[in-house]
Amino acid sequence: MSDASLYIKNANIHMEEKTIENGGVMLEHGKITKIFVEGEKPASYPSRFKIIDGQGMHLLPGFLDGHIHGANGADVMDATEEALDTMASVLPAEGTTSFLATTITQSPENIAKALENVANYKNKDGQAEIVGVHLEGPFIEPSKKGAQPLKYIMEPNIATFDAWQKLSRNMIKTITMAPEHDPDGKFISHLAGKGINVSAGHTSANFADMKKAVSQGVRQVTHLCNAMSGIHHRDIGVVGAAFQLEELRAELIADGIHISPEMLQIIYNNVGSERLILITDAMRAKCMSPGDYELGGQPVKVTEDRAVLDDGTLAGSILKLIQGAQQMLRLDKVSIADVIEMAAVNPAKQIGVFDRKGSIAVGKDADVLLVDDKLNIHYTICRGTIAYEGGKN
Repeated sequence: MSDASLYIKNANIHMEEKTIENGGVMLEHGKITKIFVEGEKPASYPSRFKIIDGQGMHLLPGFLDGHIHGANGADVMDATEEALDTMASVLPAEGTTSFLATTITQSPENIAKALENVANYKNKDGQAEIVGVHLEGPFIEPSKKGAQPLKYIMEPNIATFDAWQKLSRNMIKTITMAPEHDPDGKFISHLAGKGINVSAGHTSANFADMKKAVSQGVRQVTHLCNAMSGIHHRDIGVVGAAFQLEELRAELIADGIHISPEMLQIIYNNVGSERLILITDAMRAKCMSPGDYELGGQPVKVTEDRAVLDDGTLAGSILKLIQGAQQMLRLDKVSIADVIEMAAVNPAKQIGVFDRKGSIAVGKDADVLLVDDKLNIHYTICRGTIAYEGGKN
């Protein structure tokens, strides 16, 4: 944590309930300590501080990416400190100040190694913070595997999950699983009872399955529209469940590839900013040149705009979270406040860290972004330390 303080002035501060125009924020010891309304100035300054002139731009809470596998050549499944460092150091450039290190369906041994590595990892100053793990698989539906390796898919098992959670030191915050593979609901109920964010994904569940799963504790849908049953006029499936069931929040890969811009608009019109969560689902090729990579031990071909397996299946994304936010802002009736809800507030609430992340409020972590009207990033500040300066990195 930086021992220098930051005072950001002349900014439009987007708070939980209101926006302060031409206000100021004091960041000390990694926390937000004071918020100043227009014309108000600090009575005194810390002994060591830096002033940032917001120049009338927008001050937003830092983004939380609840589903990301890798970036800049590194992947969570590499199970090394270096891999997590690489991800954490590059993510502030896209507005991400905290994230869930996301695993993929793999051998139990490899999943265990990745979880143990996250448990032992120490977050560092000036980098995005790992706030937990998203366990994607291996308890999924084979026919909806997407880019998840088929041979390692298994049936839901409470003992296996509990062993992994112990190994991770309770860092698993979200799990993606196929609810139709837990017909009696014991697995879902067990996890929900422990406060895990249970997300339906890589699933062929029908609407009745989803209603039942929600009654048992499912509260999220993983990468809405991708690797799940879509809307049909006789059964609205998992996508329809995300539209209809108010208990559910839904992840969204807003790259215009996983979901077309027209479908993004339909989703936004029906679900709204209060129940959508922007994610990247990015793999190791993000921030890298086009070429040959791997995901979960499978070869992946990366072009300028997408990552695919040999058979053409989308293999995660190379999306930057700020790009997803900009894509949403271009839709009809979407404001910066709506983007904040989808990229910061909702993901923080969904995994139980809203007490310290997800909004600008006194006492919360000093994770903030200074952006212009088009969401171009000028500063990313992680826990009080400048982690990225637009045009300088």
